[in-house]
Amino acid sequence: MNRKITVQAEHAYDVLFGSVSPEVLEPVLIGVNNIAIVVPTDLAHLAKPLTELLSALGNIDKVVVIEVPEGEAQKNFTTVNYCWAKLGAENFRRNDLVIGLGGGATTDLAGFIAATWLRGIKWIAIPTSLAGMVDAAIGGKTGINTEVGKNLVGSFYSPQLVIVDVRYLLTLPIEELRAGMAEVIKCGFIADHRILEIIESVEDFYDPQSAAIIELIERAVQVKADVVSQDLKESFLREILNYGHTLAHAVERQEKYSWRHGDAVAVGMAFIVNLAMEAGLASEALVNRHISILRRADLPTSYPREAWPQLLNYMQSDKKSRGSGLRFVAVSDENSDVYKVVRLEGLADDILARAYERISS
Repeated sequence: MNRKITVQAEHAYDVLFGSVSPEVLEPVLIGVNNIAIVVPTDLAHLAKPLTELLSALGNIDKVVVIEVPEGEAQKNFTTVNYCWAKLGAENFRRNDLVIGLGGGATTDLAGFIAATWLRGIKWIAIPTSLAGMVDAAIGGKTGINTEVGKNLVGSFYSPQLVIVDVRYLLTLPIEELRAGMAEVIKCGFIADHRILEIIESVEDFYDPQSAAIIELIERAVQVKADVVSQDLKESFLREILNYGHTLAHAVERQEKYSWRHGDAVAVGMAFIVNLAMEAGLASEALVNRHISILRRADLPTSYPREAWPQLLNYMQSDKKSRGSGLRFVAVSDENSDVYKVVRLEGLADDILARAYERISS
């Protein structure tokens, strides 16, 4: 039996670890006539065996493949309109279904398409990237980017099923695995220290066929599932999943979304632990552990000094800020060997600047 983790959201759904098969899909496809597979052009070859599998099921009338641009370039109104037009031309009704097959940007897009077509139809996430498997495909956040920021248009709309098949990782370049590992490391610092210990102690954590990466993925998924099950719409607890993300989103805007999300999150974690230290909540040892683990995973830990004024401006317009001030999720080891998630608010500009100076290049 495939390992599974259940997420309790607006409805319960499973994250299944294993291959895509009729046995896995059929319970979700009851009553479904038409299926749209949203897939980036560079991964269109992965849609062929899935199309054949779905077409062989007796109750499916039509499988439509919708190819979209690669990466963050697909998350815009132009692509959304294109997908809506396809669904309309193929007469998709409320009992039909969308599958997002690709990285985190694709599952974000596919979920948003499903959420908005006829005010909501069912969807399945089949992430093919490490970041998608441990983060984007889980939790029900769907959305697209606009000129004023990332993911500012979207909805909370959970899938019916998430299928995590690590064999998809075999074809990924190391840069993609590395970027996904940033989200895994985030989960280690906020909730599951065993993740950190694995990365510190083994050499093959980037090998898709290793026991290490499978354990890391399952542990990271469990962290997110636990948090989302308690707080779907980010009223308070779910904010801990934003660790490192406030500066990360500013970096992504600065780079016009040419950076991988995980690389930006790594820089964001390096910044926030230094900010926690400047605020008297984190030790030098905690700062060093962050930097050591991020570097061991070959992730960036610095950003150009001259970018700070613009990054600060971007952070102040981020959707995660509250009111007129900046709000950060941080980790503290003050008075304890166990890390505690804390929130930083109302920090003076000079403290923010000193923390950034410590990671600037």
